Amino acid sequence: MENLNTIQKREKLNEVVILDEKGLGGANHRYEIVALQPNSKGIVNMCTIQFQKGARKEEESQHGVIDSDLLEIVRHRLQCFQEGPFSSEYNEKALEHIELALMYMNRRVEDRIERNVLGTYNK
Repeated sequence: MENLNTIQKREKLNEVVILDEKGLGGANHRYEIVALQPNSKGIVNMCTIQFQKGARKEEESQHGVIDSDLLEIVRHRLQCFQEGPFSSEYNEKALEHIELALMYMNRRVEDRIERNVLGTYNK
């Protein structure tokens, strides 16, 4: 277990912990988010995130969340903030860049579909 080195360093509400070793693709697949509650009982596990491990069409793969799922959730939340009383330039820029990331991730998927390699270990 290792704490993720996050960009936000001050006034953090949570810690993100890496729970596994890197897989074949060079990334980890299991994370835990723990709440830092100094005025309460200490550290509380909020949730564990299990990412897809292995090619989606391979029998031995372990199904899970994919990166774009989490980005879509954050995108939705920022859209809601922008439509509500917490609209800000910071949220607008974050939303813009998350949408750009999602666009490029989708381009990769579309490219892999066109080449008939989506869901396989083929590059």
